Amino acid sequence: MKHKKLGNSGITVSAVGLGVMGMSPGMYGETNDAESIKTIQHALDIGVTLFDTADVYGNGHNEELLGAAVKDRRDQAIIATKFGYTPNYESLNGHPDYVKKAVEASLRRLNTDYIDLCYQHRVDPDVPIEETVGAMADLVKEGKIRSLGLSEASASTLRRAHAVHPISALQSEYSLWSRDIEDEVLPAARELGITHLAYSPLSRGFISGEIRQFDDLDAGDLRRYMPRFQGDNFIKNVEIVDKITEIAAQKNCTPSQLAIAWTIAKGALPIPGTKRIKYLEENAKAAAIELTADELARIEQVSPKDGVHGTRYMKELMSQLNG
Repeated sequence: MKHKKLGNSGITVSAVGLGVMGMSPGMYGETNDAESIKTIQHALDIGVTLFDTADVYGNGHNEELLGAAVKDRRDQAIIATKFGYTPNYESLNGHPDYVKKAVEASLRRLNTDYIDLCYQHRVDPDVPIEETVGAMADLVKEGKIRSLGLSEASASTLRRAHAVHPISALQSEYSLWSRDIEDEVLPAARELGITHLAYSPLSRGFISGEIRQFDDLDAGDLRRYMPRFQGDNFIKNVEIVDKITEIAAQKNCTPSQLAIAWTIAKGALPIPGTKRIKYLEENAKAAAIELTADELARIEQVSPKDGVHGTRYMKELMSQLNG
């Protein structure tokens, strides 16, 4: 496994991380805690060290699960978690007092004395970013957080936040089907020396090729409500996946590995999510795949920047992006 530094934090992580959100109920269908814990522990066995969670995933369950999985190997795991949403995604809260209470609660659920990387999950438009990051910086001084991150933040917000305390990581959705941040946000992150972590590098699993029809999604799967998985959008997007799959076959890899390798070639650190060891191993192997300039061009030809059909979230959640 290759490794990468998180901004200027001094923290080194695996070149591919593991998103654990889907291991909690209410996300991507049925879950199994015992299987999930085995997957997390196997990730450490094969050299995956970065684990991404948030306090709102499963309303605390996700953090508790991760904490239980790594409790005997805490020194090997780099834990990244987020605050900012109140339970059930009801509202955003970036007030300093809330930040500190949220982090204390995360520490208890994770059963740890420190968080390696702490993100603001979404920017609260009602609280100046300087106030929120100021509270996060206080927690760094107290030794409760090692490094700071922002998620789905705009270029201007990144710069304002970085002026208060160094921001080590920017997390945003980034894949062949989500590239809007390439225009302004990624250049700002590079300018400031901020590492870009790409969540949903497989566009919620769509690009994996495993989802062929709407009924492949369980009744409780949140993707059923996402525009890309609905109606004509679904049919047209499957056609794009088929073209990506053809290129992957010629590269002797899976479409998932091709898509993850593409994000790495673009300078990102992908954190694909999975609940199963099989897909964990498949995703981790993508770190060893190198794409030539011609291969990158061909991939982007069959799946151009604005080629996907449908937005990545419902309208109300789209308004919280690029804050």
